[in-house]
Order: sequence, then C-alpha cells, then structure tokens
Amino acid sequence: MDAVYQINVAKTEFREAYNTGDVARLLAFFDDAAVDMSESFPSGFGARGKAGLAERVAALFAEYSVQLVPIVMDIVPCGDRMFDYGWHEFTLTPKAGGAPVRVRQRYMELWAKNPSGDWKILFYMNNQDVRNEFNGQRNTWFLSEAAANSNS
Repeated sequence: MDAVYQINVAKTEFREAYNTGDVARLLAFFDDAAVDMSESFPSGFGARGKAGLAERVAALFAEYSVQLVPIVMDIVPCGDRMFDYGWHEFTLTPKAGGAPVRVRQRYMELWAKNPSGDWKILFYMNNQDVRNEFNGQRNTWFLSEAAANSNS
C-alpha cells in the first residue's frame, strides 16, 4: 500500500479517536520516542511527553465532546519518513452545556514506521491559526460549517 495513502488512513483514524473521546486510541498514533511541541505547553519528549499529552486530552474529553475536522494540506515523503501538515478544526461542545467553542490550529507531523511496520507520529507541533485577510476579505474557516450553510 502506498505510504501517502497509509498516512491518510491514519489521519482518518486519528480524527475518529478525537471524535469518540478515546485517549488510548489517540495515544496509539504517537511513537514511544515522540516529541510533542503543542502550543502553550512545555515540550514533551518520549514517555514524559506522551504522559503529558494523555493528561491534556483526558481533561479535554472530560469537559467537551470533541469534533475534529482535519484539513491535510500535503503529505510529503522525506526518505523513510512522511511529513504531513495542514489545519485541525475543533468544535468543542461543553458537556455541562453552553455554546460550542471553535478552535483552529495549524499543525505539522513527522511520521515514521515502527519496527512492526505501523506509521507513528514521531514529531508533533501545533499553534493557533491566525485568520488571513486580503483586500478586505477574510478567509473562510470551519469548512464543514461553510459546506453545511451552502446546502441550506
């Protein structure tokens, strides 16, 4: 199977891990030696980084129902690794009630095959996206909403 296709399949499963609130399923995508450079958190390396990520997503899933829409800009082969980048659009619905919170992040992932032949995230970095403006026009965010509105 083509490596780009395999990463696309993995991103679909990654999305479903978020959308089902499954911490273990999400962590399974990260290599044991992964580097986590998530915005606003200390850099995490290996087991300590994975533990920090587990705590953060467990807290997120406890407070919110999460809907992730990954927008993959490109998946680029880099020797025996794959570089993937784009945006993650999160809709966070508070479990205690209230209006949904929308968060859009830019991300970059470096994937590598582990000894079992499975693609795992070796390096993860994200930061808050900043809306672009050109000639007074602001770009569209949350494409899933734009598509739903155009069908109404």
